[in-house]
Amino acid sequence: MTETVLLAHGSGGRLSHDLVRDVFAGRLTNPLLDELDDAAVFALPAGAGRLAFTTDSYVVQPLFFPGGDIGKLAVCGTVNDLAMRGATPLYLSAGFIIEEGFPLADLARIVDSMAGAAREAGVSVVTGDTKIVNRGAADKVFINTAGVGVVPPGVNVGASRVQPGDAVLVSGPVGDHGMAVMTQREGLRFQSLLVSDCAPLNGLVAAMLAAAPGAVHCLRDATRGGLATVLVEVADTSRVGIEVDETAIPVREPVRAACELLGLDPLYVANEGTLVAFCAADAADAVLTAMRAHSYGREAVRIGRTGGEHPGRVALRTALGVRRVLDMLAGEQLPRIC
Repeated sequence: MTETVLLAHGSGGRLSHDLVRDVFAGRLTNPLLDELDDAAVFALPAGAGRLAFTTDSYVVQPLFFPGGDIGKLAVCGTVNDLAMRGATPLYLSAGFIIEEGFPLADLARIVDSMAGAAREAGVSVVTGDTKIVNRGAADKVFINTAGVGVVPPGVNVGASRVQPGDAVLVSGPVGDHGMAVMTQREGLRFQSLLVSDCAPLNGLVAAMLAAAPGAVHCLRDATRGGLATVLVEVADTSRVGIEVDETAIPVREPVRAACELLGLDPLYVANEGTLVAFCAADAADAVLTAMRAHSYGREAVRIGRTGGEHPGRVALRTALGVRRVLDMLAGEQLPRIC
């Protein structure tokens, strides 16, 4: 086995088989993947409910950052996309586009991270693919993941279900992931280490749904575009007004300081382990209690409410007591953060 990826690793021949066997198969082992067929075939649990399916691609730079790496990010991002629809994630695929010359030790480290994240989330990577491209054609490695899950009977969450009077909850501080990646990329150093919040949120979501059946109307993970963009998207889809209190939104001091230094607004900075929930107001306390009992929701808070005023728009009540309208970014604030 060579120490770096060669173009021949993508030929479909002996080196391709060695790469799958030595780097991927053992680390991601499970009965479905171990068959090494062209597709995984599986039965859904009897009476499980509706099927959920999602896909995403990951091009983060740098590949390794405090709190995670592209492998952990790929698993958590896809698991979370399923969880935000109330689904129980089951199976993932993983496709790799790898640049010739990429160190095999780094590739193995990424796959180990994927395996660890999959174990924590309770999912299996059951099929995959590798493509090798010329040096300089892929910026080291890109990953595509797809995920399948089931939505249990009685669970129905989505932006269209948000109603006037709903409580708006956030599971923890915002901006951690984007600033951890950005400062690592730029070589910036702060007194306190900035760490990504990258995490699988399906367990947290399950606890929330169980605490108040039918009361959680919408779930969104605040990834690219951050909290502000999620709020604007939900307001636009549901056609309800949303008002949030700036002083209630949790932002860690190192993140706030880094944003001030770089001229960024933490409300627009990406997260990979923080969700926004819209739930019936009379169930908000029960949902918050369930969130705070989970390791990924200990800092959950209520940040606002929905109403009939200014339909389709988001108003931020600032620390000075004035209101300003939140809108989406016109462009990309932080490229290559996921």
